[in-house]
Amino acid sequence: MLKKEPPIIISVGGSLIVPNGGVDTKFLSSFNRFIRKYVALGKRFFLVAGGGKIARHYRDAAKKVVGDITDDDLDWLAIHTTRVNAHLLRTIFKDIAHPRIIENYDKKIYRLKEPVVIGAGWKPGWSTDYDAVILARDYGGKTIINLSNTYWVYDKDPKKFSDAKPIEKITWDEMEKIVGNKWIPGLSAPFDPIATQLAKKLKLTVIVTNGKDFKNLQHLMDGESFKGTVISPYRIDASFYDRDYYKGKKGEYRWNVFDDLVNFYRALIIKIFLKPKNCLDVGCGTGKLVKWLRFFGVDAFGIEISKEALDLSDKKIKPFLKLGDIVKIPYPDNYFDLVLSFDVLEHLERSKIKKAVLETIRVSKKFVLHKIYTQENHWITLTHGEDFSHISVFSKKYWQNIFSSFSNISLLRNGIFRLPSFFETVFLLKKKTS
Repeated sequence: MLKKEPPIIISVGGSLIVPNGGVDTKFLSSFNRFIRKYVALGKRFFLVAGGGKIARHYRDAAKKVVGDITDDDLDWLAIHTTRVNAHLLRTIFKDIAHPRIIENYDKKIYRLKEPVVIGAGWKPGWSTDYDAVILARDYGGKTIINLSNTYWVYDKDPKKFSDAKPIEKITWDEMEKIVGNKWIPGLSAPFDPIATQLAKKLKLTVIVTNGKDFKNLQHLMDGESFKGTVISPYRIDASFYDRDYYKGKKGEYRWNVFDDLVNFYRALIIKIFLKPKNCLDVGCGTGKLVKWLRFFGVDAFGIEISKEALDLSDKKIKPFLKLGDIVKIPYPDNYFDLVLSFDVLEHLERSKIKKAVLETIRVSKKFVLHKIYTQENHWITLTHGEDFSHISVFSKKYWQNIFSSFSNISLLRNGIFRLPSFFETVFLLKKKTS
């Protein structure tokens, strides 16, 4: 049975809904169209309304009249403003939203059918950022989009320091150093310190970006390059693979002999069904597939982003391997009969996927083969450890749409032996001749 795609959690900053000049109906109209567009495409959303500047106005007024006020009372003023904002969102999405606004996060909604659910503030001691993290935990969300009036998290407060620098990618450990670990009512921080601690524990990804730039938000939703800060459990790049790939954190097969048998099988199938004279394995690791392809008489080569993986490769295979990135393959156009990748694309950020696929097409003159871990591959959980670097695990249909978007290739249904999708998902592309 196909897993349901995880919901998208969006934390909507209160200052987007109610800036100083009153309710921003222009923003709400655009946001309404934006959400409905993706609901029509099958997406599900949890929208958490913040309090924003209007909440600060109430807190400031109370302090001015009364003087000293407890932190709990200050938080409650803010919480009630989030609930007014949430009711406004609930009214806008009334026909597609669940009838109950989430105000008590201990009461989980079961048998949820509506594509939109609205949330508001809950308890004193944290902001709606924390509530968004709770929703991700309880409803299977993997990513939170935090919408505010800025694109970035900065290394220090840009309102106080003119030399503050925007950050594109940051880990939760680094984020803790910026926001601290204590909640203060009315705190102006890119992400709530208490929410930061829970998001780190849950290994969530949070994207901070400007909520008014809907073209940029569309790029984000569609997997294109976008402006914004990505906060993730760890840095996913060459250093991540060098450090953790061979130490179990990325995930590994539970039987060592299994890996070698898989590569033997893959090489044999490629030789029998595709008969390439030469071949490039993109993301070749230590070059085991390249070794077996050459054993069967294929002039095979490999590129790999991890220098440590290449250093661990067999001395006889090293001359045929080189350091390289799938988004910038170091070979000329139309060079190989076959370009392939096994379990590579699901490790890429969505903004890099189309560029990576286009590169594999560019250097191929005949076939492109991508084996990708998809939502249908339930069997892998029996043979493989948990892999937190799987950051782009989508359905088979998602990848079919990606490949179909390129006019210079056709997606073949036959041509290579395939196991059922329960075991693996393989896409064979054929380059069109001009």
